[in-house]
Amino acid sequence: MATAEQIIGTWFLIITYAAIIIFIVVKGSIKTKSFKDYAVGNINFSPVSVGLSLAASMTSAATFVINPGFIANYGISGFISFGLVFPLGSMISLVVLTKSFQKYGQTIKALTLAQWIGKRYDSKGYSLLMAFLSLLLITFIVLIVVALTKVLSKSLNINEIYVLASIVIFVFGYMMFGGANSMVYTNTVQAIIMIVVAVILLTSGYQHFSQGISTFFDNLTEIDPDLTKITNVNSPLFRDIFEIFIAQFIIGIAVVCQPHIITKSLLLKSGKDVNKFLIVSVAAEVLFFLVVLTGLYARLTFPDLTVNGIGLKNDGIVSAYVVQIFSDGKIAVAVGLLVILGLISAGMSTLEGLIQSVSSSITSDIIQPLFGHRLKNENSLITVNRVVISLLALISFIISYDQLINPKLSVGIFAQNGVYAFFSAAFIPILFGIFIKDVKLKAPLYATLTALFTHFSVYYIMPLFVSEFGFSFGVFTKYLVGDVRNPAIASSCAIVISTLVGLLIHFKEKNKSGKN
Repeated sequence: MATAEQIIGTWFLIITYAAIIIFIVVKGSIKTKSFKDYAVGNINFSPVSVGLSLAASMTSAATFVINPGFIANYGISGFISFGLVFPLGSMISLVVLTKSFQKYGQTIKALTLAQWIGKRYDSKGYSLLMAFLSLLLITFIVLIVVALTKVLSKSLNINEIYVLASIVIFVFGYMMFGGANSMVYTNTVQAIIMIVVAVILLTSGYQHFSQGISTFFDNLTEIDPDLTKITNVNSPLFRDIFEIFIAQFIIGIAVVCQPHIITKSLLLKSGKDVNKFLIVSVAAEVLFFLVVLTGLYARLTFPDLTVNGIGLKNDGIVSAYVVQIFSDGKIAVAVGLLVILGLISAGMSTLEGLIQSVSSSITSDIIQPLFGHRLKNENSLITVNRVVISLLALISFIISYDQLINPKLSVGIFAQNGVYAFFSAAFIPILFGIFIKDVKLKAPLYATLTALFTHFSVYYIMPLFVSEFGFSFGVFTKYLVGDVRNPAIASSCAIVISTLVGLLIHFKEKNKSGKN
């Protein structure tokens, strides 16, 4: 339970934060004259601002709130997976893909990822398919909304449902008007706060190292020997080398292929700014990803993962840790309030990017192509986009409410399943579109369809054959059993198989055209 001082301080922070955000949004909306301005902005943003904006969007409430809960539950194996392997893959991919994507995006004037793919392969149908698939990212919106609800409800001692409704109304409300012009600046402010808070969280467990790193590991081992093992056989996510290293590295490489991440480079008006943009974003992201180490501090603070006899759910562990650690003394409370602000910022930054990118794709890549003849002018398009955001808000509220009431281990599993399916499908069209000049439509399109089929087959259909019909898939069977399954397994299989299918079709088509 939060103290009276923490509650008053949190209210002060929320009111101040909301006022600053609204000021920035109003200022940005004045310069938003068209739908294009909403999607990619009309301001010459500095590469530092865009880099910080990307870092804030890429490392969200999942990194600061949800994933540390997994590390608290399952230990070092989770830290290696989420804190080291996944970031390594994503950083390599970001650097390799960004330059070419930005250059081609500026050339064809793409506003969304679906548009980029559609124009690259000269296929309106492919663009429409990717736009519909972007609806899977609603699962990520739900993750962030749930994480923010957990943080604020614990900090204010308020019912989660009231907090959920307030967050949805506020964030989706101001995103109707802000768009890219205000988002870059709000994200920059949020990223700066997150940098400070990341340092605070990483140093908050310094006392656990006072007698050396070996003692730190000994204390974890005393709680549960599996917490200090490289693999945790009792975990649904970190059971072996494949789950921790191989699958997670593949996921890290493909995670960049999300619209709110890779399209950030389109905000740069010059290719000369890309290097500085990447240096800033990578440096900030490395710091942010390390925050999952806080999960180990939380486990040492709550050895049995309970507070006052009440069990902590995965998604509420970090919130409970912050309230517990930063409650003794005025300075500690003040620092704790800053940490809460950082957790809020971590969620808001990505939430803004997702709302902006998903709504833009629905408006420009689904509604405009299908019903554009009914839209009289640019103002009509902006109005439609606001209606789309309202519907996204309603859907997000309903699903988030269900995740709060009926969680299955963590909302993180729910979100991963949707998000991983999307970027598994988007990976090959982006990769081939950047690096293979003469690729035909058939190769990336079939790869996308293969990725979707493989992902959902591995996650839903194959487990059904195991549980209902007693089928065995050899050593792979262990990934298909249990109430909680690892979406990284389904996604990594989808990415590998779709890549092979895409390459096979590409070279087959190339040989066919060569003979002709």
